[in-house]
Amino acid sequence: MIVENTQTQMRKGILEYCILSIISKGETYASDIIAELKKAKMLVVEGTLYPLLTRLKNNGLLTYNWVESTSGPPRKYYVLSPEGRDVLEQLDLTWAELSLAVETALAGRNLK
Repeated sequence: MIVENTQTQMRKGILEYCILSIISKGETYASDIIAELKKAKMLVVEGTLYPLLTRLKNNGLLTYNWVESTSGPPRKYYVLSPEGRDVLEQLDLTWAELSLAVETALAGRNLK
């Protein structure tokens, strides 16, 4: 139980960063975000993604465009705002620092 809780907290902690990184590649539809996360072995359902996208938009990190679809209603495509790009750059630096810190802390450990 402790391991599962820690794993969940670790995933939650980096989910927004991963979402911003995916959207930074260009206009992105929500199902494409889910597919990218699944490809990265981060399983996320729509019920988790949409509230996060709404929060990121409300915080000024995302905007969206409605695009007509040939197979149904218009689709909402997300784009990083200039503020979102700034935040992502800061998160990139934080991730590099955290990665180095974890690698340093784990170096030379013995699990026997």
